[in-house]
Amino acid sequence: MKSVILLGAGNVATHLYKAFSKAENVLVKQWYNRTRSSISSYANEVEIIDDLNQLKEADLYILAVSDDSIAELSKALPFENRLVAHTSGSVSIHDLDKKNERAVFYPLQTFSKNAELDFSEIPICIEVTEKHNFQFLKDLAEDLGCISYKISTEQRQTLHLSAVFVNNFTNQLYRIAHEISDAKSINFDILKPLIMETTRKVQDMSPYMAQTGPAKRNDKKTIKRQLKQLENEDHKAIYELLTASIKKTHGQR
Repeated sequence: MKSVILLGAGNVATHLYKAFSKAENVLVKQWYNRTRSSISSYANEVEIIDDLNQLKEADLYILAVSDDSIAELSKALPFENRLVAHTSGSVSIHDLDKKNERAVFYPLQTFSKNAELDFSEIPICIEVTEKHNFQFLKDLAEDLGCISYKISTEQRQTLHLSAVFVNNFTNQLYRIAHEISDAKSINFDILKPLIMETTRKVQDMSPYMAQTGPAKRNDKKTIKRQLKQLENEDHKAIYELLTASIKKTHGQR
């Protein structure tokens, strides 16, 4: 049985707690947060603490906190020579205080507290400073049903950057599309099958091969007409930028 202590109460920490609670070989020994009320609803399931000095001994301490808080929190831990990992996609492993053995246990997914997730579909990116800790974290990922990857800080930061494009930027485009359709009293649900099919296609082919639309085929009349339709200057600028990018990718002028 692997013992884990969670520190933090955000989206990642909440989903990790739920996933660990379902795993047969994992025990969440404690859950720490500066504000107990944030996780008080779980008090009947796990020991909730708000004092770092109350931390018990465990196999792993996971800092699932904001990027800016990782260094400070790891420095404040009142022990040495234990395994401490953060869950950030962009923070260096060396931001963790070197008084402890350092690691990264990064689940590459978008997390919202109220959205259910199947952890078996989430890749875990692992980085360690001490080689002997890699197998433990790999086994922990397997306990969650996850595929894991040994990733360096540079590779993880590159993955996080890529994730911003495929998730955060794409979601902003969904929001813009919702705004455009809603302005004409069109139900956004009509677009959802298209969203799903676009996502499905890149499972089977490269994004390059999956590209369609007026920019790829250099349909100048449609592009000109759609630019006139856009009333918001920001939306127009985004349309022009992405159109130019697609045309350049596919050799159009």
